Amino acid sequence: MILAIDVGGTKMAAALVDADGIPQRAARVATPLDADAETLWKTLADLVEPLCGGVDGVGVGCGGPMTWPDGEVSPLNIPGWRGFPLRARLAARFPGIPVRIHNDAVCVAVAEHWQGAGRGSADMLGMVVSTGVGGGLILGGRLINGGTGNAGHIGHVVVAPDGGPPCGCGGHGCLEAVARGPALAAWALAHGWTPNSAGPDGRAEPYREDRAVTGRALAADALAGDEVAVAAMRRAGRALGIAIASATHLCDLDLVTIGGGLSQAGEPLFGPLEEALREHARMDFARRVKVTPASLGQEAGLVGAAALILAAESYQAP
Repeated sequence: MILAIDVGGTKMAAALVDADGIPQRAARVATPLDADAETLWKTLADLVEPLCGGVDGVGVGCGGPMTWPDGEVSPLNIPGWRGFPLRARLAARFPGIPVRIHNDAVCVAVAEHWQGAGRGSADMLGMVVSTGVGGGLILGGRLINGGTGNAGHIGHVVVAPDGGPPCGCGGHGCLEAVARGPALAAWALAHGWTPNSAGPDGRAEPYREDRAVTGRALAADALAGDEVAVAAMRRAGRALGIAIASATHLCDLDLVTIGGGLSQAGEPLFGPLEEALREHARMDFARRVKVTPASLGQEAGLVGAAALILAAESYQAP
């Protein structure tokens, strides 16, 4: 059994994952808001304590940036951890067994390649389109890490260089600046969108200005035919298609999987994506690429974290 951990700004999750990549026990807890480093660590330690017995390794997916493979993490959406030695802390708690860590989006890509929609593909990009846009790159059946562990980070491919929106990285026109859920919802609100699906868990409720709206709510309204939501999804889809065309020309991909909240939008997102991809992927070899929704849902991060140990020959982080 592998202890798999998925650390995000909204929740921390952990599970025991068997040799077939199937989570057997899972637990989740909300990530404490505005907590200091030790409070965050205690929250995680308390979460995994009931799962600690007899594990053979620990795999971790965590938001970045981080120093890799050392695993000192500074997640943008967890301000209490800046240079926090997460891998070292876990290694001290679990002496004598491997502890490996990677970016959470990379773990999702690994999961889809190992057990999900990318199974059988030798050359693929796994993407997450949610609060941010990230990804992981598989070439020749192996995870490509790059010099700092950030290979596949498609969110900062530039898709709108002239007049594109500012990005959190300091640039302009990055894919993430256009297509991430909060930015897309903000664009839609500025263009007259009145959310019809802003309630908790996706249940339709009247819009209230005091409630934050999400990309998932926008996707639901696009599926329901809201004109502004449809336009927003088209904006995101075309940006994704342009970025995927660039990545395909660079890496000779045969498959791209897309997960995260916006991937639930269906045709309003994937239709414009395919349109833009086919416009820009003009080389013969690039035309073979296929784009498909990811298949593993919320457990993908845990499955991918476990794969860092269970399928180390393909996905091992040093």
